[in-house]
Amino acid sequence: MSEGTRRLAAVMFTDMVGYTALGQRNESLSLALVEEQRRLVRPILYRHNGREVKTMGDAFLVEFPSALDAVRCAYNIQRAAKEFNVSMSEDQKIHLRVGIHLGDIVETQGDISGDAVNVAARIEPLAEDGGVCLTRQVYDHVQNKFEVPITSLGARSLKNVSQPVEVYKMSMPWGERKDEPAPRLDRRRIAVLPFMNMSPDPSDEYFADGMTEELITSLSGIRELAVIARTSVMKYKGASKGASEVATELNAGTLIEGSVRKAGDRVRITVQLIDAQTESHRWAQNYDKQLDDVFAIQTEVAQKVAEELKVQIAGSEGNALGRRPTENTEAYTLYLKGRYFWNERSKEGLEKARQYFEKSIALDPAFSRAYSGLSDTYWIMAFQGLIPSEEGMRKAKFLAEKAVELDDTLAEAHASLASIHEHQFEWSKAEADYSRAIELSPSYATAHFWYGIHLTWLHRYDEAIEHSRRAEELDPLSPSMSIALGQALTYSKRYDEGIRHLDRKIQSDPGLSAPYFIRGIAYFAKGMYDRTEMDQRKAISLGDESFRVTGVLGAALAEMGRESEARAILAGLERANAPKVMLAAVHLGLHEKDLAVKCLEEAYQTREAGLGWVSVIPQFQALRSDPRFTAILRGMNLPQE
Repeated sequence: MSEGTRRLAAVMFTDMVGYTALGQRNESLSLALVEEQRRLVRPILYRHNGREVKTMGDAFLVEFPSALDAVRCAYNIQRAAKEFNVSMSEDQKIHLRVGIHLGDIVETQGDISGDAVNVAARIEPLAEDGGVCLTRQVYDHVQNKFEVPITSLGARSLKNVSQPVEVYKMSMPWGERKDEPAPRLDRRRIAVLPFMNMSPDPSDEYFADGMTEELITSLSGIRELAVIARTSVMKYKGASKGASEVATELNAGTLIEGSVRKAGDRVRITVQLIDAQTESHRWAQNYDKQLDDVFAIQTEVAQKVAEELKVQIAGSEGNALGRRPTENTEAYTLYLKGRYFWNERSKEGLEKARQYFEKSIALDPAFSRAYSGLSDTYWIMAFQGLIPSEEGMRKAKFLAEKAVELDDTLAEAHASLASIHEHQFEWSKAEADYSRAIELSPSYATAHFWYGIHLTWLHRYDEAIEHSRRAEELDPLSPSMSIALGQALTYSKRYDEGIRHLDRKIQSDPGLSAPYFIRGIAYFAKGMYDRTEMDQRKAISLGDESFRVTGVLGAALAEMGRESEARAILAGLERANAPKVMLAAVHLGLHEKDLAVKCLEEAYQTREAGLGWVSVIPQFQALRSDPRFTAILRGMNLPQE
């Protein structure tokens, strides 16, 4: 190959843990271990198409034609080292670390150089003893192609590397502590797993999902229970995981499983109560009844669960369990169909939901849940820009008020009404409805999440953190809830704590975009704009191209002096008619204070959705001394300090 040839390659850098210290204590032993390491590693390099560029004392520099070859080789090196160490005394064991990066290299006289080599060398020390670290560039090439789990360690600043690098680690199977006892699960923390649809008609899937959701709602009203939210349990629909695995992932001590078979006006429902710790069945029951008896079945199941778990049901809770939401079975069926399509959140799904809720109301004008469902539909349609915001909010408010008028014990309606009050800056009314929703349904995760945001806007940070933490506990696998606590910590100015929490979220599920978005805001508040850029671009790569992400990215680029890139983003936001708040953030980064304030004034005049965030967005703190900004806060009845 000619001098100075450039190409793309995967670069591996390895070294021995503690080698320098060992050499100072026992030079002959250290040299012997290096030779043993080379005999161990070289055959593995050959099997995986690795080219040994050079050795440097205890270190190997190796290049591979593909990232997958490099990752498989690294795994087999560490496995071989572990097997070698089994029969060795402690001072004769080989302890290795491995770093891998994918990028351009330049070869000169058989040696290689370039950023790829530098990055591989810099991330190798981040690996633990017996571990392998790799960059995002490598991860993107091997995800779903390699059997060993790989998790993110977050963005890391590396010496002599201009931009932070996202680093991942390989989770070695032998690194797990098999001898540790399983944590004791709380039996009063319940997960209602998705009921199986056993009906001959596949289109009756809505009924099985509806039974799952209705039972969650019934149990959520019992104060002594903690009931996992629908969003998290629905991830197990169609899954083949065992009870203990599901229970561990949800941290639930009790599971409820069931199936539904619907044929005409008859329904057969099977329910089982499982002790997650032992996987034993504590109770099981089959019901074969008319469709209009389904409410009695839900009530009996909820009461039986409470009995088995030795939970006292208060008088008001018992009354709520025994109340029939409607006497019209067809109206109830239409309501379940509406909720089924509402949960899709798509344009087509929301339109179908609207039609089903309206038909349900037509059959029973006193059916409060149908009004609540229709209110939620208009609210989401307005929020997504599918209908004019003013029209959507007006209809949503009327319907939520009607739902509460018909049934003051409907938690969902109170939470919806609270969010609408916020849109009108009626904070005390919103708080009253949030409090009522949580009182009626202590396990209603969405109410805790929304109330946490409400409290954040009012600068009641400790309370906001408490409710946000509760939301995550009740809906641990929900993409939206995944940021509840990190968001509350960030906007409470507890940036480092928020970053640490979001780091853990990213490590457990690196495919979620929202934690990257919020972590980027925390970095922004700390003046670490390069990391903000990295996190927003990661969120975009995961499919989140929302205005909020591109707006924060534009603001970060502006703060870093990359004006042309920031203005390109600003122009795109303007063409797309993005929220004025996001335009204001970019203008402020470009030091266009008057334009930023003008955008915020327009947002205030039009009652832009989510405008309460201006009270806590870190970048807008620079406007606190501007009387025009404080006038906006005063008009919204938000804290001005």
